[in-house]
Amino acid sequence: MCGISGIYNPGTPLVSPDAVRNMLKQIQYRGPDESGIYIGEGVGLGSVRLSIIDLAQGQQPMSDEAEELWIVFNGEIFNYIELRDELIGLGYRFRTGSDTEVLLLLFKHFREKCLEKLNGQFAFAIWDTCRKELFLGRDRVGIRPLFYYREGDAFVFGSEIKCLMESGHVKAEPDPESLNRVFTFWTIPSPGTMFKGVKELPPGHYMVVREHDTKIKPYWELRFHGDPGTAGARSLSDSMEEFESIITDSVRLRLRADVQVAAYLSGGIDSSATTWLIKQIEPGVLNTFSIGFESAEFDETAFQQSVSSQLETTHHSITCRNRDIADNFAKVLWHTEIPILRTGAVPMFLLSGLVNDNGIKVVITGEGADEFLGGYNIFKEAIIREFWSREPSSKIRPLLLQKLYPYLAQFQGRNSALLKMFFGYRLQETDSPVYSHLIRWNNSKHIKENIRKDFLDGAVPDPVETFVSTLPEGFGDLDLLSRAQWLESTLFMSGYLLSSQGDRMGMAHSVEGRYPFLDHRLIEFCTRLPWNHKIRGLNEKYLMKKLMNGRLPDQVVHRPKQAYRAPVASSLTSAKAPEYLREALSPQMLTKFGIFNTGSVEKLLGKMAEGKRVTENENMAVAGILSTQILMDMFASGNNPYRESEMRVKCPVTYDKSLNNHNNE
Repeated sequence: MCGISGIYNPGTPLVSPDAVRNMLKQIQYRGPDESGIYIGEGVGLGSVRLSIIDLAQGQQPMSDEAEELWIVFNGEIFNYIELRDELIGLGYRFRTGSDTEVLLLLFKHFREKCLEKLNGQFAFAIWDTCRKELFLGRDRVGIRPLFYYREGDAFVFGSEIKCLMESGHVKAEPDPESLNRVFTFWTIPSPGTMFKGVKELPPGHYMVVREHDTKIKPYWELRFHGDPGTAGARSLSDSMEEFESIITDSVRLRLRADVQVAAYLSGGIDSSATTWLIKQIEPGVLNTFSIGFESAEFDETAFQQSVSSQLETTHHSITCRNRDIADNFAKVLWHTEIPILRTGAVPMFLLSGLVNDNGIKVVITGEGADEFLGGYNIFKEAIIREFWSREPSSKIRPLLLQKLYPYLAQFQGRNSALLKMFFGYRLQETDSPVYSHLIRWNNSKHIKENIRKDFLDGAVPDPVETFVSTLPEGFGDLDLLSRAQWLESTLFMSGYLLSSQGDRMGMAHSVEGRYPFLDHRLIEFCTRLPWNHKIRGLNEKYLMKKLMNGRLPDQVVHRPKQAYRAPVASSLTSAKAPEYLREALSPQMLTKFGIFNTGSVEKLLGKMAEGKRVTENENMAVAGILSTQILMDMFASGNNPYRESEMRVKCPVTYDKSLNNHNNE
């Protein structure tokens, strides 16, 4: 794992190494082991390295033997050994044992077609000194981030937005359209970001940047093939056999490292399954890490301990107290770079800190199983609503919905009429391509009542309508579950789960997460599975449970899905919260940035101060408003205690041999 950055400006013969170094400075936690800069004609590339494979070599930026290509690379190519053998067979020689050199020479031989051969999680940039072009690529589902900004011929890129802000080319100006989207979808659909002009390279895409031209193209797309039905469906036993083969090989590949690999253990079946598989592949000592909660309603400690005990792992755990959410909220936002409507990122930040404290750089984790094996309640909610829609006057059918969210206080003790009103929103619009997510997005709209109309402006299009217009051709012809899974994977997983709770929280403490369920082979397998191999009745992740039955504790395998949640508004707005958080919500600060209505925010805060019961939407509103205010203060006002002032490791500069007036520094 690493952090990368760069500047391409053909109008400037020599890019300043200090400009690239300033960009790297702010992300050095992504790569605290080594750092380096390459300066070529009109280009500067930078890297900070977290050394995991070939610790002694593999320094970046790296060139091929002829120094025609230069690469900066963030991530891992898990099948690099097999690809290396293929390249040796084609006549290539290697100077290192790193996956970086494999990627570089693979690109040299296959150009953009090399992306189709990669099994990994990556974001990289390659400068071609002969063609005078910059090539950038990102992994299929967006595990590793890559942002860019282009103005005229000047182009800057980096692993995080804060890199771009240090380049001298980008200003931190909020984008109303993007904020409208994040307060609807909980994230910003790619390629948007919170700031005007700043884009992310979408997952599964590459781009080629030349002096007067930028091209962005997909090399992989997430495609569900619909429920094959009973006649065309494979048997459950065949599905289990193929699933076990793929997931086992995926875990095996992700154990490749020259450092110790540990595992997260949440207490759910996904991380428990990957932990079980690790123990089958490498039966030796395995360190596992878990987070518990002071509040019993969020805590899963008993399940975590039962798996650790059965699998005999060396277990480490930390307890997240309510006050920890408030104490770490601002620092977490420095890493997310996007408003967050839930506080789940904070415990993940604390957990990666525990991993780092134990001297470990790599953890295997279970993200992706819920999305592709049908684990989320939103999938079952859509199925129940569609079933109810066939008899909208039924009194029995909507009662199934009460079982899905026992942890939401707003649904407890409510009469059936109110529940029907909530879940009955656009009930019979089953032909809507986004039917599964209509309720979630409608509820999020209420949060936007706190945003000033003059900030959003009537010219800003409706986010849902805009998003629907971008759906792939034929999307509406898919079955309900396939559509729901595509939406959750494309929006929530990539834009939130793998970012705000994944890459950013791990790399904040120099910890790399690896995701066996996001191996593209497994994803493509799951997109062809029959519906009832994922959800049978209302039993989610049916295939996974059948596979792990008898291998894990029964209480873990057969427990209902429990959403990962953390304390929200009660911790952020309490009298014990840091003063900075309270100041960010003051009338003065709300007025300063002009995004939120002072009156409605004060009314919401007053309700919480009085101890009245608040809804999940109101909790999310507080988190979203507060996080937006803090991000504006950090980036737009420059009031940022976390900004780095110096590099902590040596950062040598290598000048291209064509620049005769310079020597290597």
